[in-house]
Amino acid sequence: MATDELVKTTTGIAHHGAERLPSVDVDSFNIEIKDEDGFLGDRASKGAFRDILDRWRKPLRKTGEDPFGKEPSDEISKKTLDNILIGDDVEASAVVHSAIEDFAQELAYVTRRFLKTKAWAKTERIVVGGGFRDSRLGELAIARTEIILKSEDFKIDLMPIRHHPDEAGLIGALHLAPSWIFEAHDSILAVDIGGTNIRCGLVETAWKKAKDLSKARVVKSELWRHADDEPTREGAVKRLTKMLKGLITEAETDGFKLAPFIGIACPGVINADGSIEKGAQNLPGNWESSKFNLPASLIEGIPVIGEHDTAILMHNDGVVQGLSEVPFMQDVDRWGVLTIGTGLGNARFTNRRKENGKDNGKDKDAADNGKKKAKDKKDD
Repeated sequence: MATDELVKTTTGIAHHGAERLPSVDVDSFNIEIKDEDGFLGDRASKGAFRDILDRWRKPLRKTGEDPFGKEPSDEISKKTLDNILIGDDVEASAVVHSAIEDFAQELAYVTRRFLKTKAWAKTERIVVGGGFRDSRLGELAIARTEIILKSEDFKIDLMPIRHHPDEAGLIGALHLAPSWIFEAHDSILAVDIGGTNIRCGLVETAWKKAKDLSKARVVKSELWRHADDEPTREGAVKRLTKMLKGLITEAETDGFKLAPFIGIACPGVINADGSIEKGAQNLPGNWESSKFNLPASLIEGIPVIGEHDTAILMHNDGVVQGLSEVPFMQDVDRWGVLTIGTGLGNARFTNRRKENGKDNGKDKDAADNGKKKAKDKKDD
């Protein structure tokens, strides 16, 4: 089947990994910047924080005074570290604070490099998502990073993503769908695929309460830790199909008007036909094969939802998690998302529509250029 035919078959509305979405232009995503030490994102990942924590424990280990004992740094839970921050063990708290400071310096360095790229020029705000954000230590690291950048005269706001990271990737899928879908339906199915987990959810749009989707919520969700089961690629698709069918049944039972639409967040560079170019190495089996297409595979298993043909749109997971912030980013023009997890996901957006209904995005750039030319002419 030709690429154009495959796109029409699986979406019927747009192409996967699109640069232009209903509310935003996706200026860039999944940028891989390198320095002399390798990929930049590795300096601000979940694993990087654990390495930093371990470095601060080493001097204390030598004297037998490590407050964490023999427990490996990568096995200490975020909850334990959060409790230490407010606990009575001053030395343990000092170790965690030291690790937060060092990590914030790394995150500031990485953010600085992003902001200096052409794709991230004029970024006004960055939201930080991913599992690391779901902790007090993560929030402190984000706040400290913002202070570091502002002390260097970067005019940038840095803030934790609003929704819980587990739900942001599901709610963001709403912003892949064209708005007409919401007029006759009150919910969609969403999938968030990660290197360890696959999460499926029934997302209520609450469109009648807020047409900007700011009131949307995850009504039901199901999690599968595929890393524990080590399935084949085909086995993973089969399990995912089963999870989605279960949610369809529950939606019907609970009286939801489910749209014939599935939004998917997936790691990697997503091609227009739904194949994955690169970046899916942590998923079960070879998802980057030219012979594999997840949207097409799911269409085979779920050809219709209700009385309508199923439409599926897939985009990069960092992009989709960032899209959950669209309703709350209307006071800026250009903004980005960084997701701290196994790696560092990233995406930069330009808003297309403001509250007055005008299309923004590229038109705003054109207006800026027009103003500049007019000024230059006046100066001459």
